[in-house]
Order: sequence, then structure tokens, then C-alpha cells
Amino acid sequence: MFPERLRALRKGQKITLKELANHLNEHLGPGEKPNTASQIGNWERGIRTPSYIEARKLAEFFNVSLDYLTGKTDRNDFDLAKLFFSNKDLLFNNTVLSSDDRYEIFQLIDGYLKGRTNRHDTDKFYGKQEQLDLKLK
Repeated sequence: MFPERLRALRKGQKITLKELANHLNEHLGPGEKPNTASQIGNWERGIRTPSYIEARKLAEFFNVSLDYLTGKTDRNDFDLAKLFFSNKDLLFNNTVLSSDDRYEIFQLIDGYLKGRTNRHDTDKFYGKQEQLDLKLK
């Protein structure tokens, strides 16, 4: 499952094996060896398996969970609340959101979800009323 997911994620972003290797090599830790295109190709073909550190770097690069990348889950769920409180820059229409913006948007979404149950009760009430025919005769 891992080789297929890795290949699909890479091809979905339209990047070559060499480009992916370069991205993974941008933040090498002490003692880490640089990744190569052939190494990643071997991962995609299932010939070799990446280390935990390499798999984590892949998951972070593609912004997916390790569970999704390794095939443990078919869904790639991500809690939006965690994203609002992460250190990652968030953009909306190419505008970086400040921490105040992030907090206000979080509050709006939270309020919307909490108020959703009340809206369903009013839908039942308004759904029983007759609709007015406003066409002119």
C-alpha cells in the first residue's frame, strides 16, 4: 500500500523523483544522508522501505498522516482545529492569516458547528408552513 500511495501523492503534485528528493533534503538533520531519486524510486516500486524518519518527512511534505501513507487508514482526515493552532502559516486567497485571524475563524467555525443542532429544530418548524405564491396574476 505504501508504494502506491507514495507514487500517487508524488504524481498528484506533478513532481519528479529528483524534485521530491531535493525537497526532502532541504532540512537534513545531523548525520542524515541525503535522499536520492533512485532511492525514492525503490520505495515506490516496493524494493526498499524507508526508515521511520524518511516516512515522517514524506508525510510532512505531502501533508498526510503516517497512517494514510502506510495504508493503515483509507481516509486522510485532518482536524482543522489543530491546523489553526499549529505553527504553520495559513493562507486564504494568498493572504497570510494572523494569529488573531486564525482565532476568530476558529471561533466562527466552532460557533457554527455548535449552533447547527438548533438550526435543525427551526427547519422543522419552518418546513411545516405553507409557502406563499408571490406570482402576479
